[in-house]
Order: sequence, then C-alpha cells, then structure tokens
Amino acid sequence: MKVKRFFAKSMAEALKQVSEQMGPDAVILSNRRVDGGVEIVTALDYDENMARQSLGAEASEATNGARLAEMQAERHRRLEDELSRSRSRIRDVRESRAARGQGYAEASFAELHGGASDDFSEPLSQSPANTNYSDELARMRAEISSLRDLMSGQPGEPQKPGINAVQQRLAERLQEFGLGTDLAGSLSRRHKGGKLEDGWKQSLKMLVAGVRTPNQEWLDEGGVYALVGPTGSGKTTTIGKLAARYVLKHGADSIALVTTDRYRVAAHEQLFVFGRILNVPVRVVDESNTLDDILDELSDRHLVLIDTAGLTSTDRGYQEQLAELARSHHKVRTHLVVSATSQPRIMKSVWHCYKMAGLTGCVMTKIDEALTLGESLGFVMETGLPVAYYTDGQKIPGDLHHAEAVPLVRLGVERLKLLQQQAAAETLPGTERPREIA
Repeated sequence: MKVKRFFAKSMAEALKQVSEQMGPDAVILSNRRVDGGVEIVTALDYDENMARQSLGAEASEATNGARLAEMQAERHRRLEDELSRSRSRIRDVRESRAARGQGYAEASFAELHGGASDDFSEPLSQSPANTNYSDELARMRAEISSLRDLMSGQPGEPQKPGINAVQQRLAERLQEFGLGTDLAGSLSRRHKGGKLEDGWKQSLKMLVAGVRTPNQEWLDEGGVYALVGPTGSGKTTTIGKLAARYVLKHGADSIALVTTDRYRVAAHEQLFVFGRILNVPVRVVDESNTLDDILDELSDRHLVLIDTAGLTSTDRGYQEQLAELARSHHKVRTHLVVSATSQPRIMKSVWHCYKMAGLTGCVMTKIDEALTLGESLGFVMETGLPVAYYTDGQKIPGDLHHAEAVPLVRLGVERLKLLQQQAAAETLPGTERPREIA
C-alpha cells in the first residue's frame, strides 16, 4: 500500500494534485484543515483487512471503516514526521562531517608545510571521528529504511522464505480476491520477476486455465442430471430455472422433473409448483417407485432433472439416497450445488460428503450474495469439478447462466473492486473521490 500526503490552499486544488500524482485508483484516507489550507492523506492498493493488521492492537479502537482509515492516516503522519526528522539529522551529520573533514585537511597541510612532524600517514577516512560519523549515518539509514517499510503498510512483517517482495504482495492480493493461502502462494511463486500488475494478470490467466467448464449446455445435450448438496444451497430453485429455460427454448413435451426427497414432510411441494406452472410432469421416488423405475418410464424425455434431499452424513437416508444415484443403470450425471457464500472449509466438507455419488460437475449458486468469488473459484480448481452453471439472483430463468471461465474470473475481479470501493466510501462520506481498483 502506497500512502502519500498532500497540502493545498483549497480542497479542489488538493484533489487535483491527488488525481495528477496518484491517478484514479487512489483512496482518500482523511482530510483536514491545516494552517494555510487543507491536508489530504491518500493511499493506493488500500485494503481494510491489511490496514487492521498493520495497526495491530490499535485497530480494536476502530469501530467502522472511516475510523480505521483515519487511524491509518494519523499513523502515516507520525511516521512521515519521524522520517523527516531522521533526514534532518543525517543532513546535520553530513554538514558536520564536511566541516570536520575540512579541519583535518587544513591541519595536515600545516604539518606538511610548517616543519612539524611528517609521519602523518593515517588516511583521513579512517580517523576515529569520521568512523563514528560513518556508524551514525549507517544507523540512520537503517532507521529510515525501517520507517519506509512501516509506511508501506507492512510494519516489521518478515518476508516469507523462498519468495521475493513482489511475490509476497501478489499472494496477499490473491487472498484478498478470496483464494486460500496455499493456492495463493502457489500461484504467486510462479511469477518469477517483473511488476506486481504483471504477476496479477498472469495469476488471473492461470485461474482461467484452472476453472473447467463444459462447452455444451445440458439443455442442448440432454440426458439425466441430478443435483445434490446441503439444504439451502439452491438445488430446487436451480432446477426450476433450468426447467423454465428449457421450456422456453424447446417446449415442455421433452422434459421431466424427479425428486428423491421423501424424507421430509412436503419437501417436494416447490418442485410440484414449478411443474404446474411449466406444464412439466413431476415424479417422486418413494417406496412404490424406485429411481430406475421412474427413469425407465421417462426414457423418451430429452432432459430429466433430479432434485434430491439436502442430507448430511448423519441424516437418515443419506447413504440410501447417494447409493440410489450411484447404482442406477441409467447414466445419471450428478452435480454438486455449491453456495458461493459458504466458507471454503464447508465447501470441501460438502464435497467429501457427496463424492460417493460419482460427481461429474457442479453448479455455483448465490453468486450475487458473495463478497468475493475466489473461494468458489479456488474450490473448483482444487477439486477439478467442471462448473456447468452459476446463478446470481432469484429471477427464473433470468438469473441462471451457462458457466465460462473467463466471465467467471472477470466477475470475481469486479466483485473485489466493488468490495474495495465500498470500503473506501466509508472513509469520507459524502465526498466524491478517486476510486480503488484491484
């Protein structure tokens, strides 16, 4: 994070300086009136989480983003003042050293030409006084270097072994994007040299390459597809969107809906509502009708969508339901429904729970509710599950989208930008300012 302070006679003039010197990506941390005008403290690559980490225990006093930005700006002022004092001390030492050096030169000249002892052979630079001044300068240079590190937003943070500063900052940005520590570190280490922005673009390209998506949609390819996942992940709503989209494109005569959820009272009512609205048949797997029996009856349908109960490994019927899908003599393509609002650990746990169903892909839901998308993208990269569709709202079927890697990663970048802009907006309410871009 690059922080800089500006002084001007008016706010308009100060904002002009910010725009010219910092560009449109700057965030204003604070502004205040000072003698002779106004002072603005700005930052590039500002991140609220990193700001809290850099402030340490002090950050507990910040109850909102605006207060946190003010504390960050105040800290920068203190460090910059200390840096200015250190520079003044170095300048004074250099001037004093120059004066002392002139004195030694004059004494040496007198000894050589005034008949005094001529065994003066110690070099000027090795004199005890000059050695002391050199040590003082070295200490001050180290002090300034330390202050610069503090002002860069990484106070006392040791560089991780085996990676350079650019790789470390790149890993931090990828974690801000939402990727896990291990994946972010792996991608950042592949950037061997160059600027941070070059590494960022390279990492995004690797993300695009790592996110697998099918070329053809289910609606065109046809077949039998089952959606599995925990309660609340959006399985039934997603099936309603898929069915509505299919009916609009191909009609209602070649599609059918099936539910295996016979474990909860009225669990299949929503699916029957979709069926009535779309004029699509809905069948229920129960004690009298097995999954294979129903699929045999629906073999003339181009597309069959199967809704399942959101069961965990501790629920009654969990093993029975998954075994039913896995043992079917029909080619059932089972897809895991993953909510983008879930924590990465929960995504991994759900994946382990449903692996025995022979997962062939996944559907990402609730994209619109997630702060960042790196968690979901990292999940599909690590598991290798192709992403068939993603949803970003409740509209049927408008908020259902066939997944493609480039738009998904681009959407993740835009979500990160939006998050940063929202955080920046809290720092100076009611004031228009340059925007923050990842």
